[in-house]
Amino acid sequence: MRTIKTRHFTGTTDNTVTKRELENRKVARKAAAEGMVLLKNEGQLLPLKEGTKVALYGVGASRTIKGGTGSGDVNERETVTIFQGLKNAGFEITTEDWIEDYDRQYQAARYAWRDEIEEKASKLEDQVSGFFNIYSTTKFRMPAGAAITQTDADVAIYILSRVAGEGADRFDAEGDYYLTKEEKQQLSDICSMYKHVIVAVNTGGLADLSFMDEYSNIEALLQIVQPGMEAGNAFADIISGKVTPSGKMTDTWAYKYEDYPNSKTFSHNNGNVDKEYYTEGLYVGYRYFDSFDIPVRYGFGYGLSYTTFETKVLATELKENKKIVIETEVTNTGDTYSGKEVVELYATCPAGKLEKEYRRLVAFAKTGLLAPGQCEKLTLEIGLDKLTSYSEKEAAWILEKGTYVIWAGNSLEASAPCAVLNLDKEVVLTKTQNICPLKEELEEMKQSSEKMNQKLEALLKTAEEKKVPVMELKAADVETRVVEYRSNVECVPEEARKFVDTLSTEKLVALASGDPGKGQGSNLGSAGISVPGSAGETNNCALEDGVPGIVLADGPAGLRLMKHYNVHEGKIVNKPFKFSLEGGLFCEGEPADPGETYYQYCTAIPVGTLLAQTWDTALIEEVGEMIGGEMLEFSVTLWLAPGMNIHRNPLCGRNFEYYSEDPLLAGRMAGAMTNGVQNVPGCGTTIKHFACNNQEDNRMGSDSILSERTLREIYLKGFEIAITESQPMSIMTSYNLINGVHAANCEDTCTKAARCEWGFQGVIMTDWTTTEYGPDCTASGCMRAGNDLVMPGAFSDRDNLNQELADGTLSMEDLKACISRLVNITWQSMEFEDAAPYKKVK
Repeated sequence: MRTIKTRHFTGTTDNTVTKRELENRKVARKAAAEGMVLLKNEGQLLPLKEGTKVALYGVGASRTIKGGTGSGDVNERETVTIFQGLKNAGFEITTEDWIEDYDRQYQAARYAWRDEIEEKASKLEDQVSGFFNIYSTTKFRMPAGAAITQTDADVAIYILSRVAGEGADRFDAEGDYYLTKEEKQQLSDICSMYKHVIVAVNTGGLADLSFMDEYSNIEALLQIVQPGMEAGNAFADIISGKVTPSGKMTDTWAYKYEDYPNSKTFSHNNGNVDKEYYTEGLYVGYRYFDSFDIPVRYGFGYGLSYTTFETKVLATELKENKKIVIETEVTNTGDTYSGKEVVELYATCPAGKLEKEYRRLVAFAKTGLLAPGQCEKLTLEIGLDKLTSYSEKEAAWILEKGTYVIWAGNSLEASAPCAVLNLDKEVVLTKTQNICPLKEELEEMKQSSEKMNQKLEALLKTAEEKKVPVMELKAADVETRVVEYRSNVECVPEEARKFVDTLSTEKLVALASGDPGKGQGSNLGSAGISVPGSAGETNNCALEDGVPGIVLADGPAGLRLMKHYNVHEGKIVNKPFKFSLEGGLFCEGEPADPGETYYQYCTAIPVGTLLAQTWDTALIEEVGEMIGGEMLEFSVTLWLAPGMNIHRNPLCGRNFEYYSEDPLLAGRMAGAMTNGVQNVPGCGTTIKHFACNNQEDNRMGSDSILSERTLREIYLKGFEIAITESQPMSIMTSYNLINGVHAANCEDTCTKAARCEWGFQGVIMTDWTTTEYGPDCTASGCMRAGNDLVMPGAFSDRDNLNQELADGTLSMEDLKACISRLVNITWQSMEFEDAAPYKKVK
């Protein structure tokens, strides 16, 4: 017998900083510091000595950007700026007058931006539903600040910052990807006035670094992305040497934007935001630059330290379970600083009937903190699935006959061959069915086969000369897995399915979406009622039957709830929609409503890209468990995170939420975050956006047009890894179409891939308002596809379900299958007294 918990008002009536806040800030600070990447450090300028006089400039000095805008924003108690953090660490800031003047300029620009948004919104018929689009497309441009005047300082630090967010892509233009004229002048002046200069990049995505070639006295460069609420303290930890940098790049930083293979056609660049042709195919990020020998400024996996390391490969072995095991030893060869190092393994697969990238990431691991002279052994495993390629013709993941070369190093560029695997015949590792067929012609980028063959021949010769260990694999010893495909109605938990048979059609239809009676449809991303500021709630129409509603809260930079709300006469005071300059879209000012005030301060963790730059799955799991603890405290069952779409192009407005250009890294980070969250009883993640959500312009209607092989190897692979490694409670589908079919209505991805091929057992939901923009994506279409829950819920969704049930175009069996999965997850939520960690539930 399951006992439903009695709900209480969330938060606390005491506004004093809690122990939980203090402890969680420590975790956020640790993650932020470990994810910052040191890209340049000439003459060992860093770390700076305690008490160093610092001339601090740039828009991010006192207005450090903690994260992106939109649903990923967090209403934390405070954010520590870089200015504050450096002062806290004991540095003397010589430019406080410049910073005070900048703050005045910033505030004036912020008010002007607000006025522009409110003027546009005043012309809308529905000022609430259309507000988000105006907000996301009316970019806030941070002023550059006053002219630079010289101060008595030992070193200058310039913080380059950019705002990015949900709902709009960035631009290949000054003030966004490129510096403005004012910023160029500032850097020129700084470099003429100060002998030693440090630049930190505080942006939601990559930016142009050509200025690094102009000024030789920019001796240090840091990629700090958007570091969360402890931004300033974490930055000071790195600058001071309290923490030795150990972050590594999760993207390739090209010399110029035009070097990216889809730069001309991405999003609005070609004037077409309706169809996005993935003509680069497999050649995303380093796969392109490495295969086509395009020089880069900073390569994938690159990052410096204050100390030095030596990595030795001690042994290589092909185990009986057909996993390649690489045993390594990492030694801190420095004499001053302790530090951490990452071991990265890449693979070159043989050129056969399928064209392949030159190298792909197949495994990685990070050491603990090593003192000078200390060493640690790391054992890394490579499953054969990491070496496969997808054959559309055979509808199978295959290992082609030939030689596979494994590389080891602390970056892609620094890696060297360490092992060879010879396969005698072709192997079909997994037999599948074809999915998501192209509906129009697509010409994908191809390499010169002659050039690639030359590279491979040279590589094999090098491996032979260096006597790299060779392993032999017989095709006859490898088993083929044949996927058993089941329909939506067959992929159901038995106990929940029997229970669902007892519910009325009215309740089944109501459970299929959030509760529109709560007004969720009009408050995009902030619709929760029982937990103010949460993103929404499932319907509690079956509460008397033992199925309560569950609360969903946005992410992925922490829980996004209202900082505070009031309770009057035993009820939560429902505030009207409000836009505040305090932070993001849904921030609140000081409480002024009648009744007692409750406070809900959450921890703003670093954005996804910075978290991935740690390359530290244990740390990410720790962050996840911290988030899970806050979910439990605030009665949130599902966190709408992590975001894990591929960084296909630097201008995607939402790249900050996502991890990397590489699917293995993205999948393992999402898996670690999920494992952490789901260590907490009744809490779960929602990996998103499934799939191909790689641009924000026209995100509701953009059609991602790509080959099945590219879809599987690049854009679905991370989701597959996250699901097989962590079994998240839920998945959120994306707004876009995939080869002409809305992701929310796509049976191929929801049922065939996620459930049948990868064994996903949880609930699949739509992104917010997905079904409210036309007849080509419907609530009934979601149910047929195996997309179980339409959020946040609208009366039109119920109308559609009822109409199609009556017409016979939606079967009752499909609807019941979806509700069965929702019920099964609800039964395992924190809404029950005996909730257990989800991953332990069989």
